[in-house]
Formats: sequence, structure tokens, C-alpha cells
Amino acid sequence: MFILLLNVFATAQSLIRDSCKKAAAKDPKLKYDFCIKSLEEHPQSKTAKSLEGLVFASTKNAVSKTTSLKGMANKILKENKYDVERPLRDCIELYTGAIDSLNQSLDTIKSRDYNIATMLMSAAMDATGNCETGFTKRKKPVKSPFTKENDVLFHMVLIPLAFTNMLDMKLPKML
Repeated sequence: MFILLLNVFATAQSLIRDSCKKAAAKDPKLKYDFCIKSLEEHPQSKTAKSLEGLVFASTKNAVSKTTSLKGMANKILKENKYDVERPLRDCIELYTGAIDSLNQSLDTIKSRDYNIATMLMSAAMDATGNCETGFTKRKKPVKSPFTKENDVLFHMVLIPLAFTNMLDMKLPKML
């Protein structure tokens, strides 16, 4: 039993490394080391048997991160320690939309509608930049409290997006 379990984890680790390597080769923004670290830290990734399984795991990982950021924004807003309320409220709304988009993308992956999944993931990824813009493009710009975390989230969403593009390339194209 132990050997079988060890074999499953070794296979998943190989799948993670191979998938991250292929995705990083196709998208210069995707960081190979970050991809591996992000997936290896997620328990569901360790049991994935296919690229589709990694898409599910990495998307759920991104949902978790987005939910955490939304909670962080709500906390800052409630503490009333930040000078500007509007960008915080905008980020909360953007994170809410990103969570919805990522969850919807899981449904479209199940139905193998990779084009819609890609569109939904891209919309979720845009939330990070749009949140930052709310702080920097004001009459009196202020520093965003989410810059580092938004960068991490951007890269976390990039992983399932790149994997979904790889799945889409595997489908036979209709003429």
C-alpha cells in the first residue's frame, strides 16, 4: 500500500514538473519555479492524474488566494485605518467577481469548453491589475496594500490559464 501511495505522488510530481515546464516554455510570464511550488503546496495537485486535474487544483488554489485577499480588504476597510475607502471597496468587488469567474471556469472545464474557461480565467486575472489601478490612478495616488499579494494572485491564475490553453491545443479542431 505504501509503495502504491508513493508511486501516485511520484507520478503527480512528474506531471506537475512536466506541465509547468511546458507551460513556462509557452508563456514567458509564467514562472517555472513558482508554478511547481504553488502546485506542490496544494494537496489536490499531489493526487492529480492528468493536466485537467492540475487545472482543477490550481484554479481552486487561485480561488482560495482570492478569497483570502477579499477577506484582507474587508478587514482593512472595517478597521478604518486606510485613508481611502473607494479603492478598497473596488478591490472587494473585483475579488468577488474574480472568485465567481474562477468558479464558473471550473464548470466550463468539466464540459471541455476551454475557450470560455480561458475567458473567465483572464477576467479573474484582470482583477489584480484593476485593483492596483484604483490606488495609483487617483488625483492623489496612494500605495496599495495589496501590491505583493496581487502579484502572487496574478501568477496563481496564470497557471490554470496556461494549462487550459494546453488542454485546448490537444482538442481536435473542427473545420
